[in-house]
Amino acid sequence: MPKIQWTDLLKALRDHLFERVRERKIAAEDPWKLKIRRESEPEAPEGLWYKDFGSFRICGEGKYPETFLLRGQPARGQPL
Repeated sequence: MPKIQWTDLLKALRDHLFERVRERKIAAEDPWKLKIRRESEPEAPEGLWYKDFGSFRICGEGKYPETFLLRGQPARGQPL
């Protein structure tokens, strides 16, 4: 199973992710949880997935993270 790809993302995808972080006003401590998760080099399931970090969820498909959602916004796919 491939790892979730956090680096060398397409510019449009990277810009989208940073914009969502700004828009969603993610709690200051939660990006640390994401950093720790990234460092664990999690595997990427096939299809849609999401990981809940408290004040936000990161959603992706396959090896690519795709967007951030606020707590309470519905996510599709397999929870990680």
